Amino acid sequence: MHILLLASAFNSLTQRAHAELRDHGHTVAVELALPGSPLSEAVRLHAPQLIVAPMLKTAIPEEVWTAHTCLVVHPGPVGDRGPSSLDWAIHEGVDQWGVTVLQADGEMDAGDVWASVPCRVPQVPKSELYRGEIADAALEAVMLAVERFAGGTHVPRKQDAARTAGAPLRLRPYLDQSVRRIDWAEDSTRDVLRKLRAADSQPGVLDVLLGGEWYLHGGHPESVLRGRPGELLATRAGAVCRATKDGAVWIPELRSRREPGQPPTFKLPAVRALGDRLPPLPEHALPLLPEVRHRTWTDIRYREDGNVGFLSFSFPGGAMSTEQSRRLLDAYREACARPTSVLVLGGERDFFSNGIHLGVIEAAADPAAESWANINAIDDLVEAVLTTTDRLVVSAVAGNAAAGGVMLALAADEVWCRSGAVLNPHYRLMGLYGSEYWTHTLPRRVGPATAERLMREALPVSSASALRLGLVDRVVDCGPDEFAREVGGLAARLASLPATASRITAKKTELDRLESATPLAGFREQELARMRRTFDDPDAPYHAVRRSFVHKERPACTPPHLGPAAVAQTGPTPSAADVTGTALDGVPSRPKG
Repeated sequence: MHILLLASAFNSLTQRAHAELRDHGHTVAVELALPGSPLSEAVRLHAPQLIVAPMLKTAIPEEVWTAHTCLVVHPGPVGDRGPSSLDWAIHEGVDQWGVTVLQADGEMDAGDVWASVPCRVPQVPKSELYRGEIADAALEAVMLAVERFAGGTHVPRKQDAARTAGAPLRLRPYLDQSVRRIDWAEDSTRDVLRKLRAADSQPGVLDVLLGGEWYLHGGHPESVLRGRPGELLATRAGAVCRATKDGAVWIPELRSRREPGQPPTFKLPAVRALGDRLPPLPEHALPLLPEVRHRTWTDIRYREDGNVGFLSFSFPGGAMSTEQSRRLLDAYREACARPTSVLVLGGERDFFSNGIHLGVIEAAADPAAESWANINAIDDLVEAVLTTTDRLVVSAVAGNAAAGGVMLALAADEVWCRSGAVLNPHYRLMGLYGSEYWTHTLPRRVGPATAERLMREALPVSSASALRLGLVDRVVDCGPDEFAREVGGLAARLASLPATASRITAKKTELDRLESATPLAGFREQELARMRRTFDDPDAPYHAVRRSFVHKERPACTPPHLGPAAVAQTGPTPSAADVTGTALDGVPSRPKG
């Protein structure tokens, strides 16, 4: 079928729907619902057989839903209605939730039910839940609804008939700041964390701190530090620790409240955002291998299990600033000094990496200089992975990755990807040529022609397509909470294989061969020369695009690479029958390049 995705933004769920629908043989176009955009005329030009709205904040016009079947994804169970569904679920502490696919009609979230899928609600931030359990349930529901529509015989059920026993039918209001507000003197740590998680990543929790108004983003428990409720106690990795009445929480990011007539503000690491307002506080850094593991937060962790080391990292939004990249490189070098044969690199649940930190760059006194420092810091990390010859390195891609984050993953010997992850292996939408040794790693894995196509099309790639293309070596079919355990078992098996020792020996020989023919330094030098020209040119599109991205400015129209012309050029993602097995077992994979 030809399916049109209507969305308020090409966000993570819309990207995943785009990629997976193409995997199933459909042609897919996207139309953004933008202010002043004649949506009905745009839909007429697309002439879709079906419309799906993965993330839509505005109502579909009557002339559209009366002429086309429009399936709307609602992040709540049958009977739940309103714009803050997921926020209320976390705010109220539920442990079970769901996603419903409704048919659009004249009343918001009140249409007939085409599919509904339940899901768990672990104690994680809203944005992480949305990209994880909610996205898994949403895609299952969307695929089921699309299949039912294509069959031509399914009759969707009224919401009253579709509700399970005891499930209420309720329209809940927008969850505003009056409900989200934290009372530091009265709220328990548990309540503070619940409020912070329900507001992540938008809108944040509005609060007063050091004489200013700030939106707090993210929240993690601290088990040891204590102080007067509301007091700032310490810093760590750019975050601040703030006391509650019975404990303390770490807050990684802050966003200043927007002043009248000023442009929208954006999130920054908390220490960076507070700047000179921040009083002298102790930096409670943790060693990479702490003797005692307290229930506390850190963005980089390391552990060992036999001959396998696990270096995990989790940076807000997947962005890696200069400072974060350098700290991760230091941790990587320390991990490589440990007596292991396999090193697993990656997060346990959410983002792998999205490359350079555009927010920190935008806030810098000299964005061009900070861009240059940031790209070099990530390049140093990628180079360290590429030149590791005394062990096998595995990239464990639990969640989405983009641009330089994808190339960081590709630097490893093997890439294992969770089935729900979406990869964006391109740079051009940000006005960049790209670095992170992509001109070496990407063609090596997928071939020059496919590498060129991925960069040119700039479209999201599902885990299944990534496996077919050779971008990844293994897809781990599991939920977000099971990924770390599954990877741990696979890594232990890899370390125990007799062939692993010979593979490690061969790495040094292969690197020596590469260095004698086409040295890695040459790839980096050529890439960075083009990046430097862009950074140093104040009129380069990168600077305007970065500014728009960071300030969340809406585009004037749907980007051309998502519209009808792109559909005609790309069509559905091609399948491939010639996949081979990995060294571990018969799970399909493709060899590098």
